[in-house]
Amino acid sequence: MSKLKIYNTLTNQKEEFKPIDPNHIKMYVCGPTVYDYAHVGNARPVVVFDTLYRLLKHDYGNVTYARNITDIDDKIIDASRETGKPISEITEKFTRIYEEDMAALNAYLPDIRPKATEYIPEMIKLISDLIDKGHAYEADGHVLFQVSTMNDYGELSGKTVADLIAGARVDVAGYKREAPDFVLWKPSTGDQPGWDSPWGFGRPGWHTECSAMIRGELGKTIDIHGGGQDLIFPHHENEIAQSKCSHDGAKLANYWMHNGYLTVNGEKMSKSLGNFITVHQLLEEFPGKGEAIRLALLSSHYRQPADFSRDAIKQAQKQLDRWYRFTVRAEASEPSVAVLEALRDDLNTPKAIMELNQLAKDENKKGELLASANLLGILNSDNWFIAGVSEELDIDSLITERAEAKASKDFARADEIRNELAEQGITLLDGPNGTTWEKK
Repeated sequence: MSKLKIYNTLTNQKEEFKPIDPNHIKMYVCGPTVYDYAHVGNARPVVVFDTLYRLLKHDYGNVTYARNITDIDDKIIDASRETGKPISEITEKFTRIYEEDMAALNAYLPDIRPKATEYIPEMIKLISDLIDKGHAYEADGHVLFQVSTMNDYGELSGKTVADLIAGARVDVAGYKREAPDFVLWKPSTGDQPGWDSPWGFGRPGWHTECSAMIRGELGKTIDIHGGGQDLIFPHHENEIAQSKCSHDGAKLANYWMHNGYLTVNGEKMSKSLGNFITVHQLLEEFPGKGEAIRLALLSSHYRQPADFSRDAIKQAQKQLDRWYRFTVRAEASEPSVAVLEALRDDLNTPKAIMELNQLAKDENKKGELLASANLLGILNSDNWFIAGVSEELDIDSLITERAEAKASKDFARADEIRNELAEQGITLLDGPNGTTWEKK
């Protein structure tokens, strides 16, 4: 059996995966800030690391996958002010929608889904440890991490303290000792939510939550930490700084994995640029076809930028139509060795998809195709061709009536039924084993 190889952002090279404990793999991926609908670029890491999770479970069995929910943040506070709705109502609504939308892409729920607001005591403990060890300081109700106290700050991103100081703006906040220092705790005023702490009423900085959650749920050092490329700096860099300095130099994670941007016309998809579309919108445009969105996202290697288009989703849907027709009444067996080899090579999903196409050419490989596709989170729908079709339309009865009409040479009625179904987006496919259909 080939060994899993991972491109480790920390070392900038592909490495053989060597788990801390082969009997229990631990993985953490940064999750959403729940104040709005997630755009399809946010879905890319969900699909990528869900695929990795499936592979790890196949190869190792026992895997704990954690993905956090940021339910306290300035964006959430702003959304509450703009809408007049309580923060809890906003975060509960968008957490539910996020998880429903990701489930529609066939993503498993992580084993652990910690919320930031549930980890305030752990964050306060982490910050206190950093102060006690001389890596953080209090100033004007804030607590900041002093970057210059860490000799190897920047090991993930390649940014040095000197570079950060040289590139800092002139208007550095007055409470900072040095420009690169980052906030661990900040004061809450007026109607802002907050918690009591040794430094006054306030709330945590964004970077603090992940370090505290990992320590609380998974331990000091985990196997894999993942997220989008945009999180390398400053978020993941600062996570490393907090955890390493509070744990006397122990690594936060042995392997760091980052997926590339999803782009639109070559430009990164983001809400700030306004060039985004939400997963929720796409699921309404392609009802019941979340697998097609997933397959489109997996068609590019996870580390490379991928340009989003609806045409890619349509192509993926056609591909899935072919595979579903090919595997009708088949049962999954064991995954293909070739597909496993591709996935173990730094999650090479484009090659894995190519191998699925090869399996779909061999009548004897239907079981392998199903089992292999499951590793990519596809071909496990029981109603792929029915999804999105009106419940009032009894397609099977109409197909039976059409067959009877043809048998009695009532070709006008047979054509009428075909046209009636075509108007509803239903295409009939006549074959040697009878008539099947698909929704376009």
